[in-house]
Amino acid sequence: MRYHALACDYDGTIAWHGKVDEPTIKALEQVRESGRKLLLVTGREVDDLASVFPRLDLFDRIVAENGALLYRPSTREERALAEAPPKKFSDTLKARGAERVSVGRVIVATWEPHETTALEVIREMGLELQVIFNKGAVMVLPSGINKAVGLVHALAELDLSPHNVVGIGDAENDHAFLTLCECSVAVSNALPTVKDQADWVTEGSHGLGVQELVRALLTSDLAELEDRLHHKLVLGKDASNADFTVHPYGANMLISGTSGGGKSTLATALLENLAELKYQFLVVDPEGDYSTFEQAIVLGDPQRPPSVQEVLDVLTKGDRSAAVNLVGLHLKERPKFFEALLSRIQEMRAKTGRPHWIIVDEAHHVLPASWDAAGVTLSQRVYGTMLVTLEADRVSPAILSTIELVIAVGDKPDEMFRIFANSVGSEPPKSYQGSLERGEALAWFWRSSPAPVWFRSHVPRAELRRHRRKYAEGELPPDQSFYFRGPEGKLNLRAQNLNVFLQMADGIDDDTWNYHLREGDIARWFRETIKDSELAEQIDRLGDDEEVSAEDSRRVIREEIERRYILAA
Repeated sequence: MRYHALACDYDGTIAWHGKVDEPTIKALEQVRESGRKLLLVTGREVDDLASVFPRLDLFDRIVAENGALLYRPSTREERALAEAPPKKFSDTLKARGAERVSVGRVIVATWEPHETTALEVIREMGLELQVIFNKGAVMVLPSGINKAVGLVHALAELDLSPHNVVGIGDAENDHAFLTLCECSVAVSNALPTVKDQADWVTEGSHGLGVQELVRALLTSDLAELEDRLHHKLVLGKDASNADFTVHPYGANMLISGTSGGGKSTLATALLENLAELKYQFLVVDPEGDYSTFEQAIVLGDPQRPPSVQEVLDVLTKGDRSAAVNLVGLHLKERPKFFEALLSRIQEMRAKTGRPHWIIVDEAHHVLPASWDAAGVTLSQRVYGTMLVTLEADRVSPAILSTIELVIAVGDKPDEMFRIFANSVGSEPPKSYQGSLERGEALAWFWRSSPAPVWFRSHVPRAELRRHRRKYAEGELPPDQSFYFRGPEGKLNLRAQNLNVFLQMADGIDDDTWNYHLREGDIARWFRETIKDSELAEQIDRLGDDEEVSAEDSRRVIREEIERRYILAA
């Protein structure tokens, strides 16, 4: 289930002339019976609302006073979300002729044309207040308070995310909370500006429109509105320079390709996009590649693996994402750990819809092809999952069967597609001649499209920082390290990162340094291993210049390495 809550405006939406009819009440009851939460988001004060609508018990939370007050009907508890204006403010409004002035726990309201008076008094008293309009009503509230703010607080109490909410409204003051919701709906009697920004406009007005929404919600979970939603995940740019996007819900993806082809770049770009849009995610990280990812709370380290409960504790709050470092867990124990974790995550998703995405890096570590138990975890539909692996046939076929989008990167995209197609018993797509450059990718919606689509992935901000740290401080494998051997091959000094490289460069003799510089070994290492062609070209020029001394070339290269990597890391 995607939509775990329905958030409704009152006047002009569920209510007609202040009253809610029985069919609309019945529809709201059906929403509750489906296991979803109901929230009322209104500009009215609670006492005033209760006097015209006796069924406040329908709602799990009521956001009243245009976002300034949170009310729990089950316990009749109130929580003010801001400080009320001083009494002198409302007294002055009345003294200056403002009519029908109403004072709530926080809100002070009047009617047009008294907004000018309200603004004058705010300015004269030096108060941090704002004026919000609602079809003739003039509402005065503390700065920054609106229906969206109140809804965020209400959802936090219910452990729900705005990305699992559909909202419906009709007026100016509904813009904020409708924009917050994953799906925004306007009743047919809504103001034109509200209709223009809504994902869907109902055919019916007022309660009839709400009933129409409820029927669609209970029948299909609003799946038919997917293409209309304003939320999209952008993975890159296609050949026409348009955004290459995927829906933020439902699609399972596989990124497959040769080492160094850009798998981690693409995955990190998705994670940054998720974080920016405030979707909650879980990264399963068998090799510790995301241990410095700033947008997630990292659990586990090489000395101590995380527990399933630790992960759940972090994800309980919808504004927190988690990266689970499995380096401290033995290889043979990782599939078992992931099975236990996925089972609990599916339970959490069933209740809250979160986490919205699960990213499994090096998926063959936790979902190997030989692991028969994978089917146990698929009792509920798997969605919003990205698997990253070298080759699809290294991953459990049970999980591969849930994949809808396959993205190939690196040297042999055709081979990646062929391996996947064989694993799921399908025909591979039309061939793509040649290799892909770093940053390029082919996307194949294998269930619906015969041919893949080319796109260039975004370069994530964290990717550059991560690689800089890796090259500066990490430990490159022996075949990627630099070796100072000297002109006669008498040395065998291994530099496994750039810090060590600089230390050795300072300690070796000038003949050894100049030998590797003139032979192009240093430039080649930066070009092929460090993937810094710009610095490699600069080092090449130093090597070609016979007038440059060993001391000067060392200094220039050191300054560039420190600027680009050491300080940046």
